[in-house]
Amino acid sequence: MKKVALIFTLGLLFILSGLFLLRKDDIMTIFHAYFDKNEKITIDRNDYYRKYNFIYVQNTDDFLPTNKQDLLNIYYTVINAGKTEFTFYCPNEYKNCIKDVQSLANSQDALSDISNFAHPFNGFSHIETEYDNLGKVTIKIKKAYDDEQIALINKKIDEIYPELVKKDQAPIQNIKNVHDWIINNSKYDSLRSDQGIKTYHSDIAYGPLYEGYAVCGGYTDLMELFLERMGIRSFKVSSDTHIWNAVFIDGKWYHLDLTWDDPVSDDGKDYLEDSFFLIDTDKLHELEKTQHDFDTSVFAEFQEEK
Repeated sequence: MKKVALIFTLGLLFILSGLFLLRKDDIMTIFHAYFDKNEKITIDRNDYYRKYNFIYVQNTDDFLPTNKQDLLNIYYTVINAGKTEFTFYCPNEYKNCIKDVQSLANSQDALSDISNFAHPFNGFSHIETEYDNLGKVTIKIKKAYDDEQIALINKKIDEIYPELVKKDQAPIQNIKNVHDWIINNSKYDSLRSDQGIKTYHSDIAYGPLYEGYAVCGGYTDLMELFLERMGIRSFKVSSDTHIWNAVFIDGKWYHLDLTWDDPVSDDGKDYLEDSFFLIDTDKLHELEKTQHDFDTSVFAEFQEEK
């Protein structure tokens, strides 16, 4: 009987070993999913991380979500920290977690809205989410700027910043100096916006800074970089067809739209305007409503105007 029992035990061990080898990846995934869910996840942050929060999204150190807002905060923190890949886990208690992740991952508008609150250098050109039925979620990010572009942009801003921003000038005047410089040194890239011809990097800050051409994304990113240098809080506001800056100055949020202050003229001349320079939402919509019809539940700082 002892011999039979030994043979049975060895046979069982052989079968289990075989099953482990065949299903090793699945077993290890389950193992890691269980233990990683119960392990404190931390994240390192790069030099362009914004420490301040917004109404719609906030930085977080808790990567174990319990609701949709937690997911928004996790995505924002990952983007804001400058990560290119990050993994977290849905807890068993959050029954709809993967469903909510899937909904967020499939909404390019929602993801773009989140990215609008991050530093331009941490914004993305592409983002995708991988998830499984064990609750493992991996975010993969391709950034809008590569390291070479960032180095060149910083070098150029270092050169012109002292000419435009003075310590003895009021912040509004410094913002105006930057506003005017960008417009005077850029043209609106009509070929890109009207015909889809991509000759310049006009959708990012490199275009207006080095090539002299911009569309709304390029104007907005470059202005944002200067605002960040000045220590002025800002984010990017977007509608379905347009994007511009939100600026916090003198205890209030204002709109700043360089694209509309650099109009394309019928006579071909360059014009510098300031109609969209630090204005409130009522004035913004009085001047132009359609392209500036933004979601106040996302860009909720402007709800506080009333």
